[in-house]
Amino acid sequence: MSIPASTSAAASPAIEAPRSPHTAGSPRLRSRRTPRATRTNFELYSWLFMRFSGLLLTFLVLGHLFIMLVLDGGVEKIDFAFVAGRWASPFWQVWDLLTLWLATLHGVNGLRTVVNDYAERDGTRLALKALLYTAALLMIFLGSLVIFTFTPNIKA
Repeated sequence: MSIPASTSAAASPAIEAPRSPHTAGSPRLRSRRTPRATRTNFELYSWLFMRFSGLLLTFLVLGHLFIMLVLDGGVEKIDFAFVAGRWASPFWQVWDLLTLWLATLHGVNGLRTVVNDYAERDGTRLALKALLYTAALLMIFLGSLVIFTFTPNIKA
């Protein structure tokens, strides 16, 4: 027994799913009333940054671990003289600086997303982001300062 076409579920408007104006098939157009944060492609760029920085960090960190633990003889050899010899080379300075910057910015971007998702009040969100950005800037500044101004000729 077949159901007549006039009574099928597809033709019945009473059974059709309700349509929201936001999911009607076309993206919402941006206007002056659109919040400023959604008028740019910042979220797209931060999403792309997370993918590329994560991929690059994988090679930087695994390379660092392999060189430090396998090729250079393990953690027993790491002391002040080892770091001084390593940072005498601009290659290792750039390697460590790139690792520091990418890891910090990658982590800040991830935590920014968590704050946006879970902080419900605007004031709380602003305070948490201000704290996050301040800590990140301080870490990048101090880490870069140590890498560039490290001198092995310390006299006590």
